[in-house]
Amino acid sequence: METAPTVTVPPDTTLSDRLWERFASTPRRARIIRWAGPVLVVLLAAGTRLWRLGTPSTLVFDETFYVRDAYTMSKLGYEGSWPAGDFKGFDTFTRAAEFVVHPPLGKWLISLGMQLFGAQNTFSWRISTAVAGILAVVLLMLITQYLLRSVLVTTIAGLLFAIDGNAIVLSRVGLLDNFVMLFGLLGFGAILLDREWSAVRLAAWIERRDARGRSIDWGPALWWRPWLLAAGLAFGLTTAVKWSGIYFLAGLAVYTVLVDLAARRRAGIPLWLGGTIVKQGPVSFLLMVPIAVAAYLASYTGWFVTKGGWDRVWADQPGNAWTGALAWVPHVLQSFVHNEWEQYNFNINEHQSHPYQANPFSWLLMIRPTSMYFRGSQHLQNGCTVNFCGESITNIANPLIWWGAVAAAVYLLYRLAITREWRIGLILSGIAVGYLPWLLYANRTVFQFYTIAFEPYLILCLAYVAWLAMGRTDAPAWRRARGERFVAVFLVVAIGVSVFFWPLWTGIQVDFTYIRAHYWLSTWL
Repeated sequence: METAPTVTVPPDTTLSDRLWERFASTPRRARIIRWAGPVLVVLLAAGTRLWRLGTPSTLVFDETFYVRDAYTMSKLGYEGSWPAGDFKGFDTFTRAAEFVVHPPLGKWLISLGMQLFGAQNTFSWRISTAVAGILAVVLLMLITQYLLRSVLVTTIAGLLFAIDGNAIVLSRVGLLDNFVMLFGLLGFGAILLDREWSAVRLAAWIERRDARGRSIDWGPALWWRPWLLAAGLAFGLTTAVKWSGIYFLAGLAVYTVLVDLAARRRAGIPLWLGGTIVKQGPVSFLLMVPIAVAAYLASYTGWFVTKGGWDRVWADQPGNAWTGALAWVPHVLQSFVHNEWEQYNFNINEHQSHPYQANPFSWLLMIRPTSMYFRGSQHLQNGCTVNFCGESITNIANPLIWWGAVAAAVYLLYRLAITREWRIGLILSGIAVGYLPWLLYANRTVFQFYTIAFEPYLILCLAYVAWLAMGRTDAPAWRRARGERFVAVFLVVAIGVSVFFWPLWTGIQVDFTYIRAHYWLSTWL
């Protein structure tokens, strides 16, 4: 008699299911476990951003502009100038105005740390950007939880952002871009919350309309949308750090109108009536734009209330004031407009060659990361015990996370075309507003680290694909188990890669041979 072949039956549960059943046996334990992952991720993010934050004890890269501007703003209310030549100390600034090319908010935030801990303490130059980086990890996890309702995936998203090199480096130097990322992410979260808020109120209006037997019309103009106000404020603050923030305001405002249009279509409001474009569109504009403009202008308070800032009294000079129909405009506003125009001209015409400039078309491939600091030491110099040592700070993102996130974004773009999933559309909108406008300025001098503005949305793409891979709770156990194994292996390798790159992100002195081992592409040199 032949023996029947043995059939292996896949288990009914996955490893994560069994661990949950074992350790989350009571509601109290379940709550602790749900909080444990995100809390540990925040502590990890704080550690990677705060440990040895004051090293190196010198200005690095564009800190030479922003830190000095921040200091003089705290003393004068505007950006003062410094004597030509090497930096001689914070007591050498003058009251003469310095021409600047970015709005003041980011520099005001840097100055907070300097006022708290003293300008001579290098920790103080960077603490504000470090706090912004930690808060961004928290905010990204909150957004992920709201989108996907999975504590596990939320923890994964936060972990990936906490250990990525681009995010770590930009949180450890006194530059402006981390603030652009944080305020943009705040606005993105507000847009996400407004989506549900407005849908609930539209549904309530339709229910009341139907109960009264009214026919379909253009639909309501929803004036009370507090999350749109919050988004406008956040995007105004983003723009008050760098002008690239205006693309977040414009792009996600258009996204809001499109979402409103789709919601009204599902509600049975005929599109030919133009209910959204004619009625709700202008209302959304009035909710977002004025508060954004007010936030932007408020960041210039120091410039307005003093008279020493660049161009502050431009219109008072003979021959400068406007004439004709605009002669009535106050001189201070004329001077402000002229100052903004000068900044605009500089920014669009900045084509000076730089050894670390990176064409925006190459950003997603991470072809040319930015070296922000390097110090080489010979044997027995600065504690070097080998032939040659190096201390480096380079914003090489964790290659596995970065390239994996880009691949995930490409896949989600394909999936969006097939499934029209709203969550994917929102995530990809964040990437689009943070990245695509830069392609219009491919000839301008720009850098790889600008990508921090849209990196959270790349991480969201990766987290979304991990969520799909692990499957929902109603998916077959074998499928979820396979997905969990894949995600677990990815995370372990990603953590290992971050450990390997850690010295290049934090300026730790190591053998230069070890540094060279990190230059996986020749263009990273």
